[in-house]
Amino acid sequence: MLNRIWISFFLIAFISALYQWLFAGNALVFEQIINAIFDMAKLTVEIAIGLLGILSFWLGMMKIAEHGGIVAKLAEWISPLFSRLMPEVPKGHPAMGSMTMNLSANFLGLDNAATPLGLKAMQDLQQLNPKKDTASNAQILFMVLNTSSVTLFPVSVFVYRAQQGAVNPTDVFVPILLATFASTMTGLMAVAFVQRISLVNRVVLVYLSCAMALVAALAVYFAGLGSQALAAQSSLLGNLLILSTLVTFMLVGIKRGINVYDSFISGAKQGFEVSIKLIPYLLAMLCAIGVFRASGALDLIVDVIRSLVNGLGFDSRFVDALPTAFMKPLSGSGARAMMVETMNNFGADSFAGRLSSIIQGSTETTFYVLAVYFGSVGIRHSRHAVSCGLIADLGGILAAMSVCYWFFG
Repeated sequence: MLNRIWISFFLIAFISALYQWLFAGNALVFEQIINAIFDMAKLTVEIAIGLLGILSFWLGMMKIAEHGGIVAKLAEWISPLFSRLMPEVPKGHPAMGSMTMNLSANFLGLDNAATPLGLKAMQDLQQLNPKKDTASNAQILFMVLNTSSVTLFPVSVFVYRAQQGAVNPTDVFVPILLATFASTMTGLMAVAFVQRISLVNRVVLVYLSCAMALVAALAVYFAGLGSQALAAQSSLLGNLLILSTLVTFMLVGIKRGINVYDSFISGAKQGFEVSIKLIPYLLAMLCAIGVFRASGALDLIVDVIRSLVNGLGFDSRFVDALPTAFMKPLSGSGARAMMVETMNNFGADSFAGRLSSIIQGSTETTFYVLAVYFGSVGIRHSRHAVSCGLIADLGGILAAMSVCYWFFG
């Protein structure tokens, strides 16, 4: 899928450039495309260098959380909910532990830890699967929750915003939290509807009620603020919560008797590796998107959608962020590159720049997660996994648009 998308960017860009030259009289279009490649290559290196420090710091702090048992404790808290949503998984089965550990790691932004835990969870669930080539109900629900899981600290989004010159890189913290919660709830309800899972259960209702109460409290609080105060308070809350969490990690580590400094160094060493591994993917997608935009193809597509939106009498500022939304279910690196390109073109603090950041933080990459997780256990028939995953993506994207208008007008 990603191979086809990447090649399509260049082929469509070439056709568009020929049109610009032969029919629109733009003889400079080829020069603009080549310049875009050089500009995007330079931008890739600048982003990777900027990521190196903050990723190393964050991974170091996350290693403290792991060694301090915080991830394991979160897994213990979530386990009762899974036993109700997945009745076919016996209590005490290893899948319960691996699933809760995976979602807990996603919640804390532990991407490196979340992937192997997720693969382990899928393997554990495969042991209970009577049809080895067909996804079970539990596997589908786990996959959808994984692709739409709430992420408390979308650090990479903050870093990219800082790299692109955002005044307050974390001012999208609360909007992302609201959007990703909407994505998770949409995915859960879609799967529950198809699989006839009853959400009217005391334990399930307690968990969902607590989550909804927290989100409702945030909504009520921010509803009484003006547009400028919304952005300021979101930034304040985000920074306060992040700092408080980091201090909590340290205090828990001290209490558990671990060497906090050594744990931090152990995790921070991974930051360089992660940044270096990111460069080829980011380079490939940024250059492809840069070529796509410089040829005029991206602007043409966006202009057509904008004309339709304006014709219906709606505000069309969200249209410039739609490329990130279109790419998000297909490719994480592609959506990330679209977000960066949008901020680079319109500004990190523009409406489109903020909206693309919120969309990027609201959901995971459905097709990638499905391919990796199901492929690891030989599942060929995904049943309703794709449709429910895309419904969750749609819920997150629509919520992202709503909260962006609410917070940033």
